[in-house]
Amino acid sequence: MDEMKKGYREAEETTKETARKADGDESLADKVGNAGDDIRKELGNAGDKVRDGADKAGDEADRRY
Repeated sequence: MDEMKKGYREAEETTKETARKADGDESLADKVGNAGDDIRKELGNAGDKVRDGADKAGDEADRRY
């Protein structure tokens, strides 16, 4: 599931970047928007990794007790 969400985030970011470049001019606002999209994508992916790690740790603790 995390890979699907990661793929969706990547596609969403690429689509937005392409739309911003469609006018042929990449303004400062476009660059800021792209940077914000990159940050949002990476934070989402990091959150998925943390959640997955916590789930695995919880599963491991359940097996020990």
